[in-house]
Amino acid sequence: MTREEIIKTVDDALIKEFELEPEKMKPEANFFADLGLDSLDAVDMVIVLEQAFKVKIRTNYQVGKIMTLKDLYDYIEELVKQQEQLTEQQNA
Repeated sequence: MTREEIIKTVDDALIKEFELEPEKMKPEANFFADLGLDSLDAVDMVIVLEQAFKVKIRTNYQVGKIMTLKDLYDYIEELVKQQEQLTEQQNA
């Protein structure tokens, strides 16, 4: 999965789930200050993204540092790469 595909999937999922305006979906957008999400929305966001990407998003220190869309894109990209590598190893 390319970074562009990840960005599109994240943006589409969040726009749909939280009725966000597409023009606000910029890498530097802060979830709370710019997109108007709250801590309960963050929990819903994890569920939506786990379903969209078929990965497990762990609640750990790294997740707590995600404040902007760029942070989220980077984190999801890393998870997807790890999942792809694991799948390749299992199929080898």
